[in-house]
Amino acid sequence: MKNTIILGLCLMLNALTASAQVDRLGEDIQYGFSLRGTSGGGDNAPFWFTNNRYGLGAVDNHTVLARAYIKRDAEADSLRFWRIGYGADLAAGYGNQSEFNVQQLYLDVQWKMLRLSLGQKERPSELKNAELSTGGMTLGINARPLPQVRLEMPEFWSVPGTKGWFAFKAHIAYGIYTDNRWQRNWNDGTNCIYTKNSLFHSKALLMKIGNVKKFPLTLTWGLEMACQFGGTGYNEISYTGERIEDGVKLGGNIFKAFVPSGGDINDDAFTNAAGNHVGSWHVRLDWTDKKWSVGAYMDHLFEDHSQIGMQYGFWKDMLLGVEVNLPENRYVSTVVYEHNGTKNQSGPIYHDATPENPQQISARDSYYSNHVYGAWQHGGFVMGNPMILSPMYNAYLGLPGELYNYFNRLSAHHVGLKGNPTPELSWRAMYTYEKNWGSYDKPVMDPLKGHFLLLEATYKPKKLRGWGFGAAYGHNHGSLLGKANGAMLTVSFDGWIRKYN
Repeated sequence: MKNTIILGLCLMLNALTASAQVDRLGEDIQYGFSLRGTSGGGDNAPFWFTNNRYGLGAVDNHTVLARAYIKRDAEADSLRFWRIGYGADLAAGYGNQSEFNVQQLYLDVQWKMLRLSLGQKERPSELKNAELSTGGMTLGINARPLPQVRLEMPEFWSVPGTKGWFAFKAHIAYGIYTDNRWQRNWNDGTNCIYTKNSLFHSKALLMKIGNVKKFPLTLTWGLEMACQFGGTGYNEISYTGERIEDGVKLGGNIFKAFVPSGGDINDDAFTNAAGNHVGSWHVRLDWTDKKWSVGAYMDHLFEDHSQIGMQYGFWKDMLLGVEVNLPENRYVSTVVYEHNGTKNQSGPIYHDATPENPQQISARDSYYSNHVYGAWQHGGFVMGNPMILSPMYNAYLGLPGELYNYFNRLSAHHVGLKGNPTPELSWRAMYTYEKNWGSYDKPVMDPLKGHFLLLEATYKPKKLRGWGFGAAYGHNHGSLLGKANGAMLTVSFDGWIRKYN
């Protein structure tokens, strides 16, 4: 199915770009390439060399990654009702999770504010700073994009009659996971669970109250949900502790994914919602002045239903953040601070109702872990916030072949800064301190601690139009992921094809 999707998209992209008579689609095309190399020493690569790079980072200390892309944004047709965008992005290298990746391959067809997006496309986290945040809790920027069919309103749409005071955006998507080979190789010989050809669904509705042209304060809130369902499971374990034969078909369909219902395996073995469901409540409050702005936001993660409401008391687990965009200066332009706390997870006890004790307790949520699908991950990277360590770290942590997230109870503080000292030079810095208690299933005796640092600068000289040169230093310290020091060098070029009649 993956090859069919890729072939179909290639044919569409070729048809769109090959014909010189379709002049609109040949305008405002951006293309480019980059070469990135990392080298260092220690137990792993520096944390921020690996994570929040859409799955193109690696835990190895020495890597090389070459990347080439071509794209046209649908915004190029901003004055038209019908808009068309497309893109292709290829990556290949050494020391990475895969030697060759079709990172992006997509077609966007938009009518007014409604867009149909087909294929693999990198998408930023909702209501977060893409460069400085640790990322969204449900869907972040940590894993490779999945091929999907997505109907969306990509920007906030102002509701007619509200005079710009009320707007909303939304999406619904269905896709397929492409990490069959990685999962099989990762679990090779370990007898741990893994899946094949599982499917993906996500949806979101975000609403905004406020009109910055009239008053600087705006409030944004909404719900984001996603799940993994269907496919084939291997080495599955039933609730009775019996191993289920290899190749069992997993339950769920597009309707049960949209409205969580049904059973996990074969729809009759278990009574929980079909698939691995996660979601977030989002709230963001922004004050936007003419020269500066400040925003405060909350991203509350829930698994299944126990944390979607207040059934177990007021929410204790969430990502809290503040983003400040300063008046123009030569030193610092943006400051982000975040605290991520996931220690509670509804409490440490889970109990299904029995005749002897009919009280059900749906606690011990174990974020990003699922007894059927293993982890909320794609290709070894968690699909949400990387502060909950990805399964690819499990081998280092003494759990080879495991897809579960055993290190999901944490408290983390994160600071991000960026600036533009000159029009040619930009920089960013991130420091994160994490304290991790393992999980309720596998607690650690003493909390593991990690310090993660990134310092990065990019130089784009005017005399070498389109060229960019980047250098970064990364550092890990502490008992969580051990020690590491590394350097990253990047050379890139970006150009445009513009054809106007």
